[in-house]
Amino acid sequence: MTIPIGDSPLTLDHIRKALAGPITIELTPKARAQIARSAETVTRLLATGDAIYGVNTGFGKLAKQRIAAPDLSALQLNIVRSHAAGVGAPLDQAIVRTILLLKINALSQGASGISVQAMDTLAKLLNQDILPVIPGQGSVGASGDLAPLAHLSLVLIGEGEAFVKGKRVSGREALRAAGLGPVPLGPKEGLALLNGTQVSTALALSGLIAAERNAACEILAGALSVDAVMGSDTPFDPRIHALRPHPGQQLAAKHYRRLMEGSRIRASHVTGDDRVQDPYSFRCQPQVMGAALDLLSNAAKTLVIEANGVSDNPLVFAEDGAVLSGGNFHAEPVAFAADIIAMAVAEMGSISERRIAALIDPTISLLPPFLIRNPGLNSGFMIPQCTAAALMSENKQLAHPASVDSVPTSANQEDHVSMATHGARRLSLMNANLARIIAIELLAAAEGIDFRRPLTSSQPLEETFKLIRGKAAARETDREFATDIEGIAAMVETGSFAGFVPGLLNDLGVA
Repeated sequence: MTIPIGDSPLTLDHIRKALAGPITIELTPKARAQIARSAETVTRLLATGDAIYGVNTGFGKLAKQRIAAPDLSALQLNIVRSHAAGVGAPLDQAIVRTILLLKINALSQGASGISVQAMDTLAKLLNQDILPVIPGQGSVGASGDLAPLAHLSLVLIGEGEAFVKGKRVSGREALRAAGLGPVPLGPKEGLALLNGTQVSTALALSGLIAAERNAACEILAGALSVDAVMGSDTPFDPRIHALRPHPGQQLAAKHYRRLMEGSRIRASHVTGDDRVQDPYSFRCQPQVMGAALDLLSNAAKTLVIEANGVSDNPLVFAEDGAVLSGGNFHAEPVAFAADIIAMAVAEMGSISERRIAALIDPTISLLPPFLIRNPGLNSGFMIPQCTAAALMSENKQLAHPASVDSVPTSANQEDHVSMATHGARRLSLMNANLARIIAIELLAAAEGIDFRRPLTSSQPLEETFKLIRGKAAARETDREFATDIEGIAAMVETGSFAGFVPGLLNDLGVA
C-alpha cells in the first residue's frame, strides 16, 4: 500500500508500518503545489532585501549577522555540515525510516520553503529504503533535533553515510544507488531539513507502540498467573469497574474477564477456598494496567498530533507572504509524552515482578517452593525472579523524567530545552527490560498451570500455554534459564502473543 502524503494525516497504523519494514509513499498533487508555493515565497521575499532568519542571516546567536547573496547557498551547506555533530551508536534503521516519513510529512505542508527537488529526493530514498546513518546522541530536543537531522541531511548533499540493503556506504554511493545526485540546497533548505522534532517523535512513537504490545502481553500473563495461583476472578467483575469508569480500567477488566472465562481451574475452587482476597498484584490488575493504558492513550494522542505538525522555524506562509519566527521546534510535548510512557512501562514491570514473586512463594501461590519439584536439590525459579527484580529496578531508575531537565545552549540564545530525544530513546531499553520481565512471568505462570493438571484453564489461556511450551519445556529438574527467557521475550517483542489482547490504543480512541 502506498501512503499518500499531503491529503490526510498520518495515523498510528502508518507509523506501525514504517517501524515494521519498508514502505512506499507518494507526494500528492496538493502537497507538491504547497511545497512549490512555499519555495517561491522565499525566493520572492529574498528579492526585497529584508532580513529573513536562517535564509540571509546566521543561525541562533548569530542571527544578527547578514549573509551576502553570493554566500546563501554556502550558508545552507554549512549548517548541515557544522550541525552534524552527533555521537554514539546509530539509530535503528526502523527508527530512521520513521524519521524520514515524519520529516517528509512535515515539509509537505508548505510552510518550510524547501524545494520540490529536495522533497523528491527524500521520497525516493524512503521508497527505496535507503536510510541515513544517524548517531543516536547529541540532541537536546529544542531548536529541533538538530544534530541527528543534520546527519540525515548530509546524505542529500552526497556526504555522510547511509544503509543500502543493510550495507553501510557513503552518502554519495547511496544517492548513486537510488539513481540520484546531490541536491543543490537553496535558501532556507538546510535549515528546513534540520529544524524539527522528527527524531524525538519517531523514538517516542516506537516506544509507545512497543509499550502497547507489552501491555497486551502483560494482561495475558497476568490472567495466566491468576489461574496459576488459583486466584479469584471477582476483582474483574464489571460492576466494580462501572463505579470507577476510567476507560483504561474498564478495557483492561473486560480483557481479563474474557481471557479467564470458562477456566476449569477457577471453577475448581469457587467454593471451599478460605482465601478472602488475593494480593494487590493480582486483585488490582485492572486498576494498574488500566491507568497505564490511559497514560499510553494520552501520550499517543500527543504524538499523533506531533507527527502531523510542522516544527520548523521560521515558518513560511505563502498565502500572505509572511515569514514568522516562533518555537514550534521545542519538543516539550514529546518530552512529556515520553516521560509518561516511561512511567507506564516502569509500573507495568513493577506489578508483573510482584506476581512472579508471589508465584514462587508457596504461602501465597499454594504451589511448590520456587515452582520446582524436589526443591532444595533444585532451585527452580529462584534466580529468574531476581532477574525480573533487577530489570524492574533498572526501569525505575530510567523512568526519572527527562523533561524536568534543561540546560542553556547556543550561548544562552536557546536557554530552555526539552531533553525529549534521550527521554524518548531510553524507551527502547525500558521496553526490552519489560518484555523480559513479562517473559519470566509467562514462564512462571505456565509452570504453575502444569502443577494444576489435570485441570485446564480457559481456551485463550490454554492456547497461550501451548505457545509457551512450544518454546520452553516444563522443568522437571534445574536447567539453564537464559535461553528460555530470551526465547519467550522474542515472542513478546515480535507480537506472537499480541493477538490475544488486540487493539488497545484503537479501543481507547487513538487512530
